[in-house]
Amino acid sequence: MTIRTRVSVLGIGRMGLPMARRLCQAGFDVHVWNRSADKAQALAADGATVHATAAEAAAASPLLISMLENGPVVASVLFEQGAAAAMQPGSLFLDMASIKPREAREHAARLAELGVGQLDAPVSGGTVGAEAGTLAIMAGGSAEDFARAQPLFAVLGRATHVGPAGAGQLAKLANQMIVGITIGAVAEALLLCQKGGADPARVREAIGGGFAESRILQLHGERMIQRDFAPRGSMAVQLKDMRNALETAADMGFAAPVTAALEQLYADAIAHGDAGLDHSGLFVELARRNGMD
Repeated sequence: MTIRTRVSVLGIGRMGLPMARRLCQAGFDVHVWNRSADKAQALAADGATVHATAAEAAAASPLLISMLENGPVVASVLFEQGAAAAMQPGSLFLDMASIKPREAREHAARLAELGVGQLDAPVSGGTVGAEAGTLAIMAGGSAEDFARAQPLFAVLGRATHVGPAGAGQLAKLANQMIVGITIGAVAEALLLCQKGGADPARVREAIGGGFAESRILQLHGERMIQRDFAPRGSMAVQLKDMRNALETAADMGFAAPVTAALEQLYADAIAHGDAGLDHSGLFVELARRNGMD
């Protein structure tokens, strides 16, 4: 009988659910936990084993994936709720959520004292990428741990080893800076064209293929034209990531004025009631500022 590789997933939310489901479908022996048990229970039909506590799920597998909300939540689950203590020496913890690089390094050091390896391996691609297995995965940690995680990463998307502990989170901050800033640029440009009498949809078509071409122009630009701001990427998460980037930059003595300007725009949008929109909904804030509601 074939022995299936066991993997546990902590955090069965918008991203964790499709990622855990793909692992089930790929033949892994998947164990799951979520603070809201009903979300984890949804995976039972896919063959996952649902656990009542994070510690129980952590003890069940030599490989542990975290898709939790933020750094403090990760620290709480690991070191206060017993997940780290439940992991056997030689286990590997893959933190695939977006947290601060400093937090990732701190967690890696504490886990190393327990004989547990860690990769900080945040992802980009949203729920669409999670469902399709096409996530971009940015991994920080040792080359040996990265090689060990490859069978998991291959199911979830395309992984790149970018450096030591914390480097994966730095790469994710770079990704989120570029995404957040580019959304602002696309929104402002399309609104300028609309204000001046040009057709934004035709403008988007005209500049596609030139130096302004990007996935943001294509995907988010289309959402802006259609006024389709149903959340795929959260406005609140985008703001969190921009703030994490600014805090990390400040720790390094690095000036990031462009990121700071966009952070303020996202903060204003949320203050004006747009927290429930997709992050492409920054378009709404910029339209509001120009009397184009």
